[in-house]
Amino acid sequence: MCRHIAYLGPERSLYDLLLAPAHSLVRMACAPRHQAWGDANPDGYGIGWYDASGVPQRDRHAEPIWDDAELTERARGIHTTAALAAVRLASPGSPVEVASNAPFLAGRWLFSLNGAVTDYHEGVGARLRNLVSGRRAAGIEGSADSGVLFALALDQLDAGATPGAALHAVLHQVVGAVGAGYGGRLNFLLTDGRRVAGTTWGNSLFVRQHDAAVTLASEPLDEDATVGGPAAWRELPDHTLVEATATQLTMTPLSLAEIGAS
Repeated sequence: MCRHIAYLGPERSLYDLLLAPAHSLVRMACAPRHQAWGDANPDGYGIGWYDASGVPQRDRHAEPIWDDAELTERARGIHTTAALAAVRLASPGSPVEVASNAPFLAGRWLFSLNGAVTDYHEGVGARLRNLVSGRRAAGIEGSADSGVLFALALDQLDAGATPGAALHAVLHQVVGAVGAGYGGRLNFLLTDGRRVAGTTWGNSLFVRQHDAAVTLASEPLDEDATVGGPAAWRELPDHTLVEATATQLTMTPLSLAEIGAS
């Protein structure tokens, strides 16, 4: 499992977005409140953001986020209107390595998986890799399931799919490759810096809309904004597709029958 956060909105520092809140990304890493599997996320972290020219940048590490003594200073100096960050608990069978840490990057796209594909290292991963185009297979990072899922999403985007439609298609592919059940825990986040799409599929995801901004996060970051009011965090129902810009948000139920889960 992992914890992840996506933000779109007015320019803010990475420190204010990720580290200053009471239940920051660091707190989610060492003391998660809603994590379905595991009680900490020590296997590295990554932060992606878009610079003043709209070009995505990325900083990833294999060490626990709470051991990075220089992170606060770096984060104070980076300002952005869009970011995607994650802390990692490596799935069984997957090594602790920078290349398998989200966010994954290709072109304008940043991607994160919170979860794991069922039986990925017992044949399912090979079946999924066989679905990836040669172009995108060449760019797969790391040995974990996340890199392959991102490549599948990129193939959908290359074919003209919207971010939400791309994630919907990847769910179909994973469940089909697994062959039974729900395919695993498959909470995705995908952004190009102007829009973001996400799924809830076996783990938590909350949304907060406020001050012409939207934040999607595995757990609420603010102790004082969890109930009531227009700026409150809302937990999305399981099996939901969410698509958002900084000012608009839509939620679509994901039909288990349509996806193919049983």
